[in-house]
Amino acid sequence: MGIETSVANKKVKQVGELAKDKIPIPNSNLNPKTNTNSKGKRGRRRHHKKMVAVSPVQKLFNTCNEVFDSCSTGIIPSSDNIQKLKAVLDNFKPADVGLFPEMPHFQASVAGRTPVIRYLHLHECDKFSMGIFCLPPSGVIPLHNHPGMTVFSKLLFGTMHIKSYDWVADVPATKQTEVRLAKVKVNSKLTAPCNTSILYPTDGGNMHCFTAVTACAVLDVLGPPYSAPDGRHCQYYLDFPFANFSVNGVSIPEEEKEGYAWLQEREKPEDLTFVGELYGGPAIVEK
Repeated sequence: MGIETSVANKKVKQVGELAKDKIPIPNSNLNPKTNTNSKGKRGRRRHHKKMVAVSPVQKLFNTCNEVFDSCSTGIIPSSDNIQKLKAVLDNFKPADVGLFPEMPHFQASVAGRTPVIRYLHLHECDKFSMGIFCLPPSGVIPLHNHPGMTVFSKLLFGTMHIKSYDWVADVPATKQTEVRLAKVKVNSKLTAPCNTSILYPTDGGNMHCFTAVTACAVLDVLGPPYSAPDGRHCQYYLDFPFANFSVNGVSIPEEEKEGYAWLQEREKPEDLTFVGELYGGPAIVEK
């Protein structure tokens, strides 16, 4: 999904600084148990290391560190690394990040008001970011892009409609209307449990729109994350049917026109609101 969430992140980090001392962090250096006995072989000290289970979210963090270690704008991880990260996300459940559908994050909005999208910040560095979007029923994340990024989206629960596009090669934006031709990649509903969706810099539906049919939560991993100074600004779009515009030299067979649309850049919608919430799931240890 991958929306710029710098404001939400800042709020969450400020709350997190106050709460970090209250969040238990797994101790990987537990003292081994010992059992001593002075008689014969029993007198030998025996060390018993207590194995500390790695939480799913910690495993996700560790895997992202490996997968995105040498990646940057426009650089896609190897196919093996993509499958490694996908396998970790495919097994994710809401409880793995401390979520359940009855939480206030997912309550329906008051009639007539635009639903508020809540964002749980898990981690962000120069290489990748991890976060969860919490959408109440009818919540919408408008059509937007992911420039030079590889994005993994895992629907944790609920049903969501996804519509995504990729640019049509060799058809630049028109000067008169400032629209550009795109091809529909996905236009369907997705219901959890389901596999992880992956989009790439120029394929896989790099521009997408999410609409919550029911309350739902989406775990997003972006590599690299949004960064306007590095040319990775989140751009929003309007989409129009192919028949709305006539451009010289561009023609599509009648039976295929529904699979294309013209996209036009727009400012971030005024009624789009992201609110940062404190992540309350298992702690992530940054080694």
